Amino acid sequence: MTSAVFLIFGATGDLARRKLFPAFYSLYRERKLGDRFAVIGLARRSRTNEQFRDDVHESIQEFARYNVTKDEQWDAFAEHFEYMSLDINNVDGFRQLRELTDRLDVKFEIGGNRLFYLALAPELFGNVSHNLKAGGLLEGAGWHRLVIEKPFGYDLPSAEKLNAEIRQVFEEQDIYRIDHYLGKEMVQNINVVRFANAFFEPLWNNKYISNIQITLSETVGVEERGGYYEHSGALRDMGQNHMLQMLAIMAMEPPSRMHPEDIRDEKVKVFRSLRGFQSASEVRANTVRGQYVAGNIKGEQVPGYRDEDRVNPESTTETYFAARVFVDNFRWAGVPFYIRTGKRLPVKTTEVVVEFKNVPNNVYLSRKHKLEPNLLVFRVNPMEGIYFKMNAKQPGSEGLIVPVAMDFCQSCQVGLNTPEAYERLLYDAARGDSTYFTRWDEVALAWKYVDKIASAWGERTDDLHLYAAGTWGPEQGHQLVAEDGFRWWPVNGQDEGEVTWGHTQM
Repeated sequence: MTSAVFLIFGATGDLARRKLFPAFYSLYRERKLGDRFAVIGLARRSRTNEQFRDDVHESIQEFARYNVTKDEQWDAFAEHFEYMSLDINNVDGFRQLRELTDRLDVKFEIGGNRLFYLALAPELFGNVSHNLKAGGLLEGAGWHRLVIEKPFGYDLPSAEKLNAEIRQVFEEQDIYRIDHYLGKEMVQNINVVRFANAFFEPLWNNKYISNIQITLSETVGVEERGGYYEHSGALRDMGQNHMLQMLAIMAMEPPSRMHPEDIRDEKVKVFRSLRGFQSASEVRANTVRGQYVAGNIKGEQVPGYRDEDRVNPESTTETYFAARVFVDNFRWAGVPFYIRTGKRLPVKTTEVVVEFKNVPNNVYLSRKHKLEPNLLVFRVNPMEGIYFKMNAKQPGSEGLIVPVAMDFCQSCQVGLNTPEAYERLLYDAARGDSTYFTRWDEVALAWKYVDKIASAWGERTDDLHLYAAGTWGPEQGHQLVAEDGFRWWPVNGQDEGEVTWGHTQM
């Protein structure tokens, strides 16, 4: 079982309320947290321990996978939570924090292990890291690990500056950069499906795969994040981390060992193999950016991006982007990876579609029938599962061939109690398993790739394409795929006229 003092900076914020406190409770209920742990909530506002525990209880009631009531089990859990008001610029406050941490360490027999979770703005990471050291919190027995949220910088120079500040205090092996998509069940299952099944891995190359499509769509707008989004945009908010990380998992070679560093080494090789853009015209030929205007989402009229709170009325920030990406190595040479993400799209979903090459034309059955390509789909969110489409004879017909779907629903078996990404990642960080955290060289290479796109986009504004909320982005996003003779496959549903053979739980 995990034994540590978890220090949560930004404990009154939205991330802690929605994700972290419910994650602690689930880990506790599943006995992955025993009795030798403590959680210290840290923020500027004044709260008593009782008020803080009430806040934690409310967040668990609203967002946790398990029901909670205030009973003896709750009292035993809540006893491990304490709160301290902290000015992160005051070193004396960190010295007081060390006293509290040492007291809880002794009380719960933790042994000096400390995990510092910075649910803060990235520009504060360096200052907090230095004050942790100055306040004596990195001294003594046990391990000391730093967990930090995205965004890790705004571009490569800012990321390098931020990393240099943190590395003055923490070693790379003790820095855990969270990308919560890497904690999702089906993202982690991709490599199991690839490497544990003999009928997939031999086909996982440019000889048999025609293209791979990665879609991460959201129905929401920028909500209250207008100020942040104006500075970020879809490319930096989703592309540099979630999208490229999923691409790397799809394209990586089998690691020599199931060791965190070996797995991350293979992802780095993918990033190094990404075909870079040599000019702004090359960027524009392979990327599309868009921004939503007023439209209709599920029967509700919603405003355009420029009408959102804290957004410049003349903003050119992209809320949608699509790109054609190539991995120039022997396995993937010539295979396009299409990635797209956007806000105010018709459905909320994250899916990866592997489209296999079709059988040769004018041979056997393909002479008389227009055969659909085989598809392997990883459904990451909101439903989790694997979907495979193949061609088969329609029962009772005179040789009519139709697409047949075999749908393996992973989340159907456990329903709403499927483990959350933050539970896995918190647990992994406490155990010292860095497999699904991003290493610095991954971050740097991803920024290097994305910065070329952002720089080209910054040279002109006439390539920002508008799309109505509730649609699948600008028409140019569809043309990007059509240029190669392909189309975006439907997500979160089935093709019209498709037959489904069963609904099988994994």
